[in-house]
Amino acid sequence: MKLQTQIPLDPASNPIDYNSKILLLGSCFAENMGTKLEYYQFQTKLNPFGILFHPLAIENLVSRAVLAKSYQSEEVFEQNGRWLCFDAHSDLGANSQDSLLENLNSALMETRKWLETASHIIITLGTAWVYRNKATNQLVANCHKVPQKAFEKDLLTVREIESCLIRMLDLISTVNKNATVVFTISPVRHLKDGFVENQQSKAHLITAVQEVLSSREELKGQYFPSYEIMMDELRDYRFYGKDLVHPNELAIVYIWERFKSVWISEEIYAVMEEVEGIWKGLEHRPFNSESEAHQKFKTSLAAKITYLKERHPFMNFER
Repeated sequence: MKLQTQIPLDPASNPIDYNSKILLLGSCFAENMGTKLEYYQFQTKLNPFGILFHPLAIENLVSRAVLAKSYQSEEVFEQNGRWLCFDAHSDLGANSQDSLLENLNSALMETRKWLETASHIIITLGTAWVYRNKATNQLVANCHKVPQKAFEKDLLTVREIESCLIRMLDLISTVNKNATVVFTISPVRHLKDGFVENQQSKAHLITAVQEVLSSREELKGQYFPSYEIMMDELRDYRFYGKDLVHPNELAIVYIWERFKSVWISEEIYAVMEEVEGIWKGLEHRPFNSESEAHQKFKTSLAAKITYLKERHPFMNFER
């Protein structure tokens, strides 16, 4: 008896291994997958500008990084003693204008470096709903709790998203023609926009991505169905957190395992198990830290870390 339909997935032609360099950009689901990659000690850079929900915010980051367009003082603002930028998440905020500009421009340089060297760029689109600052007529990546009356809300059309994604892929190709770009749609439900509006938003994103991938094969874009896996294979509220909006840890692990099955090279599964074993060893709390048995355990664990780092010097098990 089959109790679940499963989305067929084809193995990637260019799978990720420990020589890969992976840049992840986009919504909070990008953070979920990026955290898994970081846990297994892949060479990873996750959201240099913090979480970015809509396509045009991601394109803006890619564009400014590629074109080396640094941030100036007129592009940031102060609110409640904190300096912020509408293009970035509040995680980059600072207590002074100079510090914020330094954070933003350092993140731009870091993004440029990773765009140039990444073997894989994973872009997670969260929503097609955008907010436009009435004062500047500019779209924002984050409203930073500025009063809602300062913005106009709009839904990007499929055509607008297509154009955005093509521009993004073209920009990436100017600095890195070999990177594999993987698009995915976040399974997080943006219910504050409304139930129907959330589905409409996801539909626009899915349609636009598929149109771009089918029409511009030379741009080396591919698709991983995170949203579809959540909606079809995990269609039950027990796979959501208490807010009934975000996938819970069980769902994240499930989607990660599906991603791993097609995008991570089977040849390195054994190394991933070694990495996981080391993390579990580091988390171990002995009954008697002075015992001979625990000292032997620590020595053995240190030897395993040394052996792994000899093969993969970029690995770091420091907390």
